[in-house]
Amino acid sequence: MQEYELRPVEVVAAGMETMSALLQTAFPKAGHFTTEVLHWQYAGNPDGMVVGFNAWQGEQLAGHYVTIPMRAVVNGREEQGLLSLNTATHPAHQGKGLFTKLAKATYARAADEGFAFVAGVANANSTHGFINKLEFDLVSPLRAMIGAGPLPRPKPDAEVQFAHLWDAASVAWRLRHPAYAYSVHQGKDRAVVLSARKQFGARYILGIREPGLVDAGTPRTRSLPCRKVWIGLDPALAWGGRAFVNIPMRFRPAPLNLIFRDLTGKGRKLDPARVRWDAMDFDIL
Repeated sequence: MQEYELRPVEVVAAGMETMSALLQTAFPKAGHFTTEVLHWQYAGNPDGMVVGFNAWQGEQLAGHYVTIPMRAVVNGREEQGLLSLNTATHPAHQGKGLFTKLAKATYARAADEGFAFVAGVANANSTHGFINKLEFDLVSPLRAMIGAGPLPRPKPDAEVQFAHLWDAASVAWRLRHPAYAYSVHQGKDRAVVLSARKQFGARYILGIREPGLVDAGTPRTRSLPCRKVWIGLDPALAWGGRAFVNIPMRFRPAPLNLIFRDLTGKGRKLDPARVRWDAMDFDIL
């Protein structure tokens, strides 16, 4: 049988169509793996171009794995890291260990290029592989707070070890997702970005950001919905005394496990009590 050839992902039109076709074959119920979405993710990100590998067997794309650059504040310093994103193996090539080979090639290249870490959110199927085969740490399952009424006010003195660093350009890019629609409620001291999607009749909150970061072209909503869902971790948000509960795992479509791998060789780990991460930080809504 012909061996697999691993090649770096290239952002070209024909490649986008081939990668989109593989993702749609591997995940037929996911409607967002279009060439338009891939171009937005892989080429449009203002923090940098995609880093990843494809596995080819002759002319057939057998496996695909990508990460995209993200900036973060880690232990008080700004660093360039990667967000683990799309992975797919063609059904005819499963069980060959392609995901592990692609991921290891990606992380080796990323370390050579100076990236300091890889972070991501893993589902129930992939968490084991990331932790046991790819040297990731399980930071924590994300909270999924559902309820009614006002959101907690952020505590200004919260100690944060890790936080995705957003600016106006990266927020504008994030809110241009070709498959999802967003709106923003602009307050005096914060902007609450809402997804059009709902769960149990409650609107998802994509993120809470500084008001000056959200582009004026984002549709505005005059008031926040009563019922809301917030996903993430944030030491600045105290949910006690609020009419919100953490959705039990049995009612979630996925556990939403935050994972982290240090690429500096220092063996750094994240304290979940000091991590700031929400739905804007990964591609779920």
